[in-house]
Amino acid sequence: MPLRVIFMGTPEFSVPTLRALAEAGYQIAAVYTQPPRAAGRRGLELTPSPVQREAERLGVEVRTPVSLKGEAEQAALHALEADIAVVVAYGLLLPKAVLDAPRLGCINGHASLLPRWRGAAPIQRAIMAGDLETGMMVMRMDEGLDTGPVGLVEKCGIEPDMTAGDLHDRLMSVGAALMVEALARLEENTLRFTAQAVDGVTYARKIDKSETHVDWTRPAAEVHNTIRGLSPFPGAWSGIDIGGRPERLKLLRSTLSEGLSLSDDLGESGGILDDRLTVACGTGAVRLVEVQRAGGRPAAASEFLRGAKIEKGTKFS
Repeated sequence: MPLRVIFMGTPEFSVPTLRALAEAGYQIAAVYTQPPRAAGRRGLELTPSPVQREAERLGVEVRTPVSLKGEAEQAALHALEADIAVVVAYGLLLPKAVLDAPRLGCINGHASLLPRWRGAAPIQRAIMAGDLETGMMVMRMDEGLDTGPVGLVEKCGIEPDMTAGDLHDRLMSVGAALMVEALARLEENTLRFTAQAVDGVTYARKIDKSETHVDWTRPAAEVHNTIRGLSPFPGAWSGIDIGGRPERLKLLRSTLSEGLSLSDDLGESGGILDDRLTVACGTGAVRLVEVQRAGGRPAAASEFLRGAKIEKGTKFS
């Protein structure tokens, strides 16, 4: 008899895992996801989460409580008589009564190499910090913030120009396969959990808007990591005059400029150095590869320059 599973998740990142569990034949007793949110240009339309849409496509019951702290919600979850709860980027706190409700407890798919990058934004923080490696982990949940013991790990290299969006897509695929393997091992009683290391704990706090404005006085590597770590959302940005009008330009992809020494005198930070959108930083320079004007679509730097006519010496602010 396959395991009876409660699935808890909300964003697109969670969808491949839900789909993989259903395709593997596990009985999905119910899907918990965050309630529909206001969306649309005027914010008047309620839009279901990606996980809710996938659950409805699969014909699975969907529950969207605003909290799991109440006794009624906890009793309703307990009544599902699930063997296990699988949690992937759900976004709600799970009280002890919920953690203890399934026969085998709750396991979580987390996008970092714990104990590094516990918390809300592990993918962005890993890239912004210049990490060369991250991964997916399946851990048993406890009452702490991503503090439970780890059962399975799959590492993933972070390439020099990889964005958070690129890494997100790679890890959500890796995570789906890893969770299916974890449940198979649970059924075989061969999944062993190991306590996390005490040393090396870091926290991936949510991205604050103040972090999205690029500081060109920082070294080129840090500027590059900020741009790719915040792409595509919320997106790093910088101000620039285009045709005599100030605009806010979103910076989506960049690369470290080759052939420039850190000691080269490149002029004022934020200044455009050539016709390829290479920009001077505190030390070194980055070349912008993809940008987006307000109200526009993402465009290659070469396409942007054909329309914007940005001259060498123009300065980002």
